[in-house]
Amino acid sequence: MDHPASNLPNLWSTEPPSGLTALGIIAGSRSLPLLCAAEARRSGIKKIVAVAFENETDPALANEVDEIIWTQVGQLSKLIKAFTTHGVRHCIMAGQVAPPNLFDLRPDLRSVGVLLRLKERNAHTVFTAIGEELLKDGVELITALPWLKPSMPPTGFALGPSVTSGQLADVQFGFSIAKEISRLEIGQSVVVKSGTVLAVEGFEGTDRCLQRGGELAGKKGGAIAVKVSKPNHDLRFDLPCVGERTLQVCAQAGIHLLAFESDRTILLDRPAVDQICRESKISLISVPRSADSP
Repeated sequence: MDHPASNLPNLWSTEPPSGLTALGIIAGSRSLPLLCAAEARRSGIKKIVAVAFENETDPALANEVDEIIWTQVGQLSKLIKAFTTHGVRHCIMAGQVAPPNLFDLRPDLRSVGVLLRLKERNAHTVFTAIGEELLKDGVELITALPWLKPSMPPTGFALGPSVTSGQLADVQFGFSIAKEISRLEIGQSVVVKSGTVLAVEGFEGTDRCLQRGGELAGKKGGAIAVKVSKPNHDLRFDLPCVGERTLQVCAQAGIHLLAFESDRTILLDRPAVDQICRESKISLISVPRSADSP
């Protein structure tokens, strides 16, 4: 089993900081920021302030928060000021920022300083640096787990058709490959078929990996996909998610099974996911993280 990095707080804690009444959300795309806002409100958070990104964040988030400040990727000073001005001392990251946008920054001076200090520029290093900059101004980046743990299926979760022994063998194979590429900071998903790796997630993201793997599986399809968390996973900004869009891509790509790591993956859009699995005959299962094989 992998463990959180020793220099990080207990990111697997399901308890929010004591006395928390105001929460900031650095909001990426898709439905996760809306889920976080709704669950935070349900838990008793009185004030929610969101920083949203143009062409990324769902405008519907405005209906779930008290304040929403729109900006562009790379405008770090504006992001931090949005929280400090409204008295927010704790914030979370939720939702995806499209990987290419990390290299299409419109950086302000503070962002330029951060980027110049980075020896490597990937999601992990960039977002870690953002967390450090926030803390300099008294805003702590925390994990969203206290509000998302109920949406993380445990071991034994399954939807869709029963899984065959051959598919389970591919899941075991794909799980080991996915863990290794995640350890190397390459990606967190793979597509395999009959013991052959068809696609490995890289900079393009999960959806493109699924599409490419489905194409390489041939006309009969039948590929399976596996999505895992990274070793020493920093849950402040990198929570694996599976949702309606993921299953739609699987259906279009002819992928018959998607396996994800139990207790470490957020399942979004459950009613829509149920329907897609049923109509497209896709199996969706959780894989125990404590074992080498499912």
